[in-house]
Amino acid sequence: MRKLLLESLFRRPFTEQAPSPHDIAVTELATAVGRAVRRRLGRSLSIREVDAGSCNGCELEIHALNNAYYDVERFGLRFVASPRHADVLMVTGPVTKNMREALERTYHAIPNPKWVVAVGDCARDGGCFAGSYAVVGGVSQVIPVDLHIPGCPPPPTMILQGLLALLDRAAKNASSI
Repeated sequence: MRKLLLESLFRRPFTEQAPSPHDIAVTELATAVGRAVRRRLGRSLSIREVDAGSCNGCELEIHALNNAYYDVERFGLRFVASPRHADVLMVTGPVTKNMREALERTYHAIPNPKWVVAVGDCARDGGCFAGSYAVVGGVSQVIPVDLHIPGCPPPPTMILQGLLALLDRAAKNASSI
């Protein structure tokens, strides 16, 4: 134990390098999402995130959207605690048997128009948990899904690109009606 304590005093902590401050691609992407949200809804986009049984890898990437680097709330995307205030239901992980009813109730509590986004490979088809006795399957086996964002886990930029694609598709569908 002493050896570990002494080593920790002299060894630098292991951390990842911060993204370069000159990377404006994320800002441009988030600005485009914000513009699309305001054009489509006239206000901020409210997102309710539900973990249906995942390993929490996707949640870490979704939570990164709110950190100081991405800070998506300044662009009009906000996470809400109540499904009654949400426009988007973002679901991660395979749907477990214990979460099936809760996911269905959350889906029905969101007012129309609503969109469902399945984040990660597990939400698409069960991922590495597929075939387990405790797993129903992917999100689309329980509720209708409008967009799947692949990855294990998908990085925050892919999540932003997915939301932008969802809003663009919704705007095109609305203009064709």
